[in-house]
Amino acid sequence: MGVVLKQSVQNLVVTYMGFVFGAVNTLFLYTKILPAEYYGLVTFILASGAILTPLMAFGVQNTLVKYYSFYSDDEKDGFLTLMVLVPLLGIIPVALIGLFWYDPLGDWVSQVNPIVKHYLWYVFFVGFAMAYFEVFNAWCKVHMKSVFGNFMKEVFARVGVSILLLLYYFEVISLDLFFKCLVGLYLLRTIIIKIYAFYLRFPKLNFHFPAGTREILSYSFLIILGGSAALILLEIDKVMLNQFVNIENVAYYGVAVYIATVIIVPSRAMHQITYPLTAELLNLGDSEGLKKLYQRSSLTLFIASGILFVLIILNLNDLYLLIPENYRSGFTIVFLIGLAKVLDSILGNNNSILFNSQYYKTVLVFGVGLAILTIVLNYLLIPKMGMEGAALASFVSILIFNMVKLVFVKMKFDILPFTQATLKVLATLVLLSVLFNLFQFPFHPIINILLKSSLIMVMYVGILYRFDISEDVTGILSKWLKKNTP
Repeated sequence: MGVVLKQSVQNLVVTYMGFVFGAVNTLFLYTKILPAEYYGLVTFILASGAILTPLMAFGVQNTLVKYYSFYSDDEKDGFLTLMVLVPLLGIIPVALIGLFWYDPLGDWVSQVNPIVKHYLWYVFFVGFAMAYFEVFNAWCKVHMKSVFGNFMKEVFARVGVSILLLLYYFEVISLDLFFKCLVGLYLLRTIIIKIYAFYLRFPKLNFHFPAGTREILSYSFLIILGGSAALILLEIDKVMLNQFVNIENVAYYGVAVYIATVIIVPSRAMHQITYPLTAELLNLGDSEGLKKLYQRSSLTLFIASGILFVLIILNLNDLYLLIPENYRSGFTIVFLIGLAKVLDSILGNNNSILFNSQYYKTVLVFGVGLAILTIVLNYLLIPKMGMEGAALASFVSILIFNMVKLVFVKMKFDILPFTQATLKVLATLVLLSVLFNLFQFPFHPIINILLKSSLIMVMYVGILYRFDISEDVTGILSKWLKKNTP
């Protein structure tokens, strides 16, 4: 767990840096600089591009991680050449559809919000950039270099957006140029990660593709289904809201979702390194090592995501006082999406186990079924409940999907992520929630947030350390205490 912990901590720092800039953008710059309907348009473009990403990447980001360790050094060039070319199987058809059916597609997605039609090509180029970014980021991961890619993913784009918003605010660029530069920012990010990936291992073009190419392509095709299903669960609510409500509501919903998304940061950071390690453990047939990684990653992520959920919910009223009034009606959305993120985190490296195992085909079928369920639930609930309906649809779908994955891993690998420590963490979180929900400080919202958060964290860390609930957490705290004890 040493490599996992070291790079996970580095990724955690980088990811939180990104979320700090993201929070500034989402809560302050976007809401105060960009008109709500154009902020909603940004949300729609990025969410739609993200949904296209698995198709346009053609599953290569997962395939590269799964198969890279199978091949000798002499075979790797042919394999990497194949990995660079395969995404074209998804990109070219999407481009042709956009070219020949632009008007019918544009008319369909702009029934409620006509402004959307003029920006459909932006969705394509963002999806293209995101797809190849994931391919080259996976290239870095297989060389156990995940931190720079994580920096580009989490920090670079958000800092760039901050700059673009400020340039628009000071009238250096127009609104139309802002959107063009936004697309250019994602393309630039992909070029930079490509240069870094080639620095780690410069590919020699080799069109003698490796043995098992048919199996690789089959796996990639099926991963498209799994990746699309996962992103539909995460992003389809923002896209479908555009079909039923005014686009400014997409902006309001996006702010609430972003607040809740902070909870998933530790999971995203740890996933950067646990994914290739899980693939290696499965390839070696190390079932004991797999179980240990499963349970420790689950406990560590539950400790982190659980306290973030508590901090967000208990401080939400004060946080909403800091942003424009139009964006303050999302408590239910934050609660449901936040709880869904905790459920995702508590499964640890479950996704890594499933997508790197021989059972990935069955899991993909589950994912596609639940993606369809998500679309149906959004279709039924958004017209009746609006933004809260979209949040409820996402929560129910994610809950069902996680239950299916949990049961399946138990059936096939006879392992569960939960231990007695999981119950201890849950009890601690409930205790803190009940106790600090009674405290309401009368100061400025920022002071209230800092004061309450500090008290909660001191008590939380003290309980974890006193009762030795997590080996990893106790180890870190013990080292820190030794360094700071005279």
